[in-house]
Amino acid sequence: MDPVGLTVLAATLAAATVLGLLWRRGQGRFRARGRPAAPAAAAAGAAEGEAADATETAGTGPAGEGAAMAADTDGSTVLGAEEIGAGLGERATLVQFSSAFCQPCRATRRVLEEVSGMVEGVAHVEIDAEAHLDLVRRLNIMRTPTVLVLDGRGAVVRRASGQPRKADVIAAIGAAVA
Repeated sequence: MDPVGLTVLAATLAAATVLGLLWRRGQGRFRARGRPAAPAAAAAGAAEGEAADATETAGTGPAGEGAAMAADTDGSTVLGAEEIGAGLGERATLVQFSSAFCQPCRATRRVLEEVSGMVEGVAHVEIDAEAHLDLVRRLNIMRTPTVLVLDGRGAVVRRASGQPRKADVIAAIGAAVA
């Protein structure tokens, strides 16, 4: 192989390695706020984006009762008990989106059940992503497991894609309760 081809190969492998490490580093980490701004709202500017988020509604909930997905005054998504198919926790709710053949989903379920059992007033709700595609689309869930942390009134305050660590879940609950 010529020296130019080796250089291109080495640069490609180095770039792929760096991108892979950055991607892996973010897996299971909680991010503030539940939902990224819609592309149209982000392009229109901050003031218009906030107005669009505050007035957003969506189609039907999981049971088909026509529930609207509300937005809080700060633009965060607010979910009700009818949308997630279970009651909200008094202090916080851990909402897990899973799929049937997802191995990390099982481990995530164990972690979230353990944490919800440890912390009083925290509920864990698992939602089958395949059975609730409308909700998955509205919340921009791209993979399973995805965990949303809701505060006591149902506002999404933290979000993680991938399998979160127990300490990170506890810290996210702390942010939801504060």
